[in-house]
Amino acid sequence: MSYKKNEDLDSGPGGAVMDKMTVFQDCIAGFNASPIQPRKCRVLLTKLTYLLSTGDTFARDESTRLFFSITKLFQHKDIALRQMVYLVIKELATSADDVIMVTSSIMKDTTVGSDVVYRPNAIRTLARIIDASTIQAIERLIKTAIVDKHPIVSSAALISSYHLLPVSREVVRRWANETQDTVLAQKVFPQAAYGGAAGGLGIGPAGPASSFMTQYHALGLLYQLRSHDRMALIKMIQQLANAGSAMKSPAAVVMLIRFVARAIDEDRNMRRPLYTLLEGWLKHKSDMVNFEAAKTILEMRDSTDAEASPAINVLQLFLSSPRFVSRFSAIRILNRFAMIRPQNVNVCNIDIEALINDPNRSIATYAITTLLKTGNEASVDRLMKQITGFMNDISDEFKIIVVDAIRSLCLKFPSKQASMLSFLSGVLRDEGGYEFKRAVIEAMFDLIKFVPDSKEDALSYLCEFIEDCEFTKLAVRILHLLGEEGPSTAHPTKYIRYIYNRVVLENAIVRAAAVTALSKFSLIDDASVQESVKVLLTRCLDDPDDEVRDRAAMALRLSATEKPIAKEYLSPESVPSLGALEQQLILYVTGGPDAASIAFDISSVPFISKDQADADQFRAKTMATLPILGGTSLDSGSGAGSGGVSPSKTPANIGEDYAQKYATSLAKIPELQAFGALIRSSRPVQLTESETEYVITGIKHLYKEHLVLQFDVQNTLPDTVLEDVSVIANPSTADDGTEPFVEEFIIAIPRLTQESTGTIYVAFTRPSGEEHAYTGGVFSNILRFTSKEIDPTTGEPEEEGYEDEYQVEDIEIGVADFLVPTYVGNFQHMWDQLSFETSETYNLAGVGSLSEACSSVIDSLSMQPLEGSETPLQNATHVLKLFARTLQGGKVVALVRMAYSAKTGVTLKISARAEDERVAHMVVGGIA
Repeated sequence: MSYKKNEDLDSGPGGAVMDKMTVFQDCIAGFNASPIQPRKCRVLLTKLTYLLSTGDTFARDESTRLFFSITKLFQHKDIALRQMVYLVIKELATSADDVIMVTSSIMKDTTVGSDVVYRPNAIRTLARIIDASTIQAIERLIKTAIVDKHPIVSSAALISSYHLLPVSREVVRRWANETQDTVLAQKVFPQAAYGGAAGGLGIGPAGPASSFMTQYHALGLLYQLRSHDRMALIKMIQQLANAGSAMKSPAAVVMLIRFVARAIDEDRNMRRPLYTLLEGWLKHKSDMVNFEAAKTILEMRDSTDAEASPAINVLQLFLSSPRFVSRFSAIRILNRFAMIRPQNVNVCNIDIEALINDPNRSIATYAITTLLKTGNEASVDRLMKQITGFMNDISDEFKIIVVDAIRSLCLKFPSKQASMLSFLSGVLRDEGGYEFKRAVIEAMFDLIKFVPDSKEDALSYLCEFIEDCEFTKLAVRILHLLGEEGPSTAHPTKYIRYIYNRVVLENAIVRAAAVTALSKFSLIDDASVQESVKVLLTRCLDDPDDEVRDRAAMALRLSATEKPIAKEYLSPESVPSLGALEQQLILYVTGGPDAASIAFDISSVPFISKDQADADQFRAKTMATLPILGGTSLDSGSGAGSGGVSPSKTPANIGEDYAQKYATSLAKIPELQAFGALIRSSRPVQLTESETEYVITGIKHLYKEHLVLQFDVQNTLPDTVLEDVSVIANPSTADDGTEPFVEEFIIAIPRLTQESTGTIYVAFTRPSGEEHAYTGGVFSNILRFTSKEIDPTTGEPEEEGYEDEYQVEDIEIGVADFLVPTYVGNFQHMWDQLSFETSETYNLAGVGSLSEACSSVIDSLSMQPLEGSETPLQNATHVLKLFARTLQGGKVVALVRMAYSAKTGVTLKISARAEDERVAHMVVGGIA
């Protein structure tokens, strides 16, 4: 291993130490010398480029002097010198003054008759010095270059057009026709043009000719020009997909597939015709196109088994490919899909098992973790033995992948916790970095919290680990967990010794955490244990660190008070919502001097129960093991090939606590403050189509005695302003003819400008009395407003408008609005505990699979799936286990037995048990 000496850190090309002012003076002298010395000037330009690329900057007057000194080098015809000149001019263009004056010199190299090597460099540089007032002067030049027969010239013009989009989008949009022609043009490198000067640059007649990269650049620009017109994008996709063999660039086809993915995600009506295109690309001659098409099909929202099957078959063929990269790509895509649809990947298990012994350990890691997801409970032990065999041969990065797969498997098969816990404790003793150890600790934490039977053994393993733990953060987290879980175990005293050892042997941070954990054992109803803890805490009063002493003193003071008061401080029943707390803290620290002048108000943060916090954490853990699904989201401001993906609706996020998300904003509305604490918020529901004039989203907020309907209204009309915008929400009448919901007030939108969004609130009083606690209803909604057109000459709305109405979809208050998904560790124990039971049988004829049926039931009831039952392991039968609490805190548990056949669809029997008989009947009837 070699080490770089400190004195070499500031050296540039050639190892010479570079001083900015020395380089500046040498450049001024060298560029103004006569005659020009090309070799010397190239060295100076290289040094200047090095300084600029490593973060050095020049004052504006210095940059201007350098810039105009460099322009004098245009007098020399040396090709390599000219390329360096263009490179440095682009770097200095943003920091120098009057750069527009060099336009004429650059434009000489952009003409059709100039050297083919000069032209692309000149075009790229020209795009960096042009501003909005002069862009029209080069419009004809750029349009000519886009359709030029030389690919490097055309690509340079297309890429420069990207950079000019923020300068003048309207001018660049006029180049759409030339860009469209270039997408389908099959440009090659002419031998004659590159036989001379360009030959020295390594451009051969055959190499770049086969890449057709110009098509990729043109397609990306064309997307940017049409990204705000959905119909134009769909038309472009269909035209290019039907072009067939004209699309020679695999990179361009991959980009086109990503456009298709976004179109499918945004418009469900286009799913069928666009899926046909994706299926055709599975047979493309390029592997990268095959992989992208397969990945897109498997990431489609709510894809059916029939749609996923062709993609899985193609990936299965690649599993036996002789190329490492093909096998790796195929198993990685299948691994992600197996996280949510393991039953579909089962057909590949034989091929995947063959990869366990693959010489590439990355492929073997993905193979074994995929099998863990697709296998059944009987295969777990065999797979665990195979994993143990190669854990020492892979890097920490892939060890973390294996551990994450084990963690998700623990939640899926709780009965196998003993073998998995043994494996985790073994790898915890192995060598590894912080991230790997943290992943193992997180997995064991999840076992303790979500698989109660594993608590005692897991805590013992963690106690052994902190005896020789080199990572302070991990030791602190484990001590906190011991303080939370240790007092509730069968033999809590054995953990006190491990905790106190940290007080004696560790650094101040760990000692402070140990004191806090120790103090929680003083809440145990055992006088001898309480006395022992007091003795240990008293010893901590002599600690050299003030934080440790303060914590010990506070713990001793609380132990002398009444138990409810001590418990409120040491082990509170409710905790602040972490998401809301983070948001409020960000607002506080970024609020400036005014916000910092007063103390942070913790009362502005909603508090939730520990059960609800556990449910939120369980959903987060489950979501962390799922791939992000949905169509590719291509940001209009980024390159067309970029983009993340949008999450889909999966059973894991059905119970997302939207109340935490909206509580803070609702609390700031004076009219709603008297309603008290927000109990529950629904997920946003689209009440109109996305392409209509007014896009409206509805959200339901439930308080103890009130209901608030939130309507987010977007005005998509570019030439219209809406005033006095409100929603008339009419509740349905009850069976006895009365209206259970009584309207109190409407908070309207005074003015909704063009292309803007506003929010309307409609508040109702909920029906009172215990017998009406679960009363629902349907609200018919009408958007009412005054419409005013924009005067095109003044840009202001006309004085006179007209009143108008717009009918939107109904909002229903149903079963899901009265239940809060909650996690519970032992389903059977909870089932045996509840007394009132009722059941019903249903036939879901329109449902095509058990997975779809599970999602539908979870969505309808808003209950938390337990023990991994949201993912069916068989195609014919399945049992779904659900748990929730009512808004009043009552418990309800449901057991849903399902059977699927191609003729009748899904037949299910739902049985529900609850503390309140009405709740059990409500849950059973919630599927109808």
